[in-house]
Amino acid sequence: MVVLVLFSAGFLHAQEIQLIKASDLKRWIDTKSDTVYVLNFWATWCSPCVEELPAFEKLTKKFASKKVKVILVSNDFKKALDTKLKPFVREKKLQSQVVLMTEPNTDEWIRLVNPNWSGTIPATLIVAHKKNKSYFFETPLSYTKLKRLVNKAL
Repeated sequence: MVVLVLFSAGFLHAQEIQLIKASDLKRWIDTKSDTVYVLNFWATWCSPCVEELPAFEKLTKKFASKKVKVILVSNDFKKALDTKLKPFVREKKLQSQVVLMTEPNTDEWIRLVNPNWSGTIPATLIVAHKKNKSYFFETPLSYTKLKRLVNKAL
């Protein structure tokens, strides 16, 4: 009985990882809502990406009551979804929304995010339509910098 309860509790906290394409990114980037979108492009095999994840998790908690949406866009291979990505998300107890990019045309969605992006990760795009602002970084970001940028965007 105890094992069943523990298993159920762990299962309830696991998040569903949505598979996305360029059109999904476009929806978040072009939305006219007053929500600030923080899109972080990362992968489980990228050490700098994994090192900065706690900053995004802290951001998710800090702005939970505001119109801020943190989305962690994984660049792992689709075939690694069940073997690497899902176990990683569970192990790290990630609370930010995690999605997996499955767009076969990398150039299409990279240019959509930022025309000057070389494609290296980690990379972060912050979109704030309410203030007609967007910020793009092709480098790891600290929590302090993320918080400052989101506050400017709100």
